[in-house]
Amino acid sequence: MIPELKPSTEARMQKSLAGLKDAFSKIRTGRAHTSLLDHVRVSCYGQDLPLRQVATVAASDARTLSVTLWDKNLVGPTEKALLAANLGVTPVTAGTTIRIPLPPLTQERRLELVKLVRQEAEQARVSIRNVRREALNRLKQGLKDKEIGEDEERHGATIVQQLTDAYVAQVDKELAAKEAELMEV
Repeated sequence: MIPELKPSTEARMQKSLAGLKDAFSKIRTGRAHTSLLDHVRVSCYGQDLPLRQVATVAASDARTLSVTLWDKNLVGPTEKALLAANLGVTPVTAGTTIRIPLPPLTQERRLELVKLVRQEAEQARVSIRNVRREALNRLKQGLKDKEIGEDEERHGATIVQQLTDAYVAQVDKELAAKEAELMEV
C-alpha cells in the first residue's frame, strides 16, 4: 500500500504547486509579459476563443504588450475582452494592432497584490494539507482493514509528513520570490 501511496500523494501535491505557479503568473508585476493575457477570451465566430487563437501576443518593450490580430473584424471584440478582463489597463488600437501600455504599479497597488499573492499561497498550503489528510486517512483505513501493520502505518505517515513539509517549503519559497518581485521598484 505504501509504495503506491507515495507517488500518488506526491503527484497531487505537485498539482497544487503547479496551480499556485499558474495563479502567480497571472498576477502582474511591473514588467510586461505575455502570460498576463492568457486568461483573456474573445467572443468571435459564435464562441469564446482564447486570445492566442485569434492574435499574436508579444511584449514589445518592458512596459508594453502588443496584440496583432489576424482578422481586422476582431478588433472591437478583442478590445471589449481586454477591458472586461479587468487588468487595469486601457488598450490603444492602431489598425489590426492593439497596444497595451502597462502603467507602473503604485505602492498601494503593490501591497494589494502582495495580499493577493499571500492568499493564493495559503490556498496552496491548504490544498497540500488536504492531500496529506486524505493520505493519512487511507493509511488508517489500511490499518483498520488489516492490510498494513502499525509500523507500516507510522512509516507511511512519516513519509507523507516529509512530503507535506517539502511542498509547503516550496510554496513558501515561491511566495517569497513573488513578493520580492512585486515589491521591486
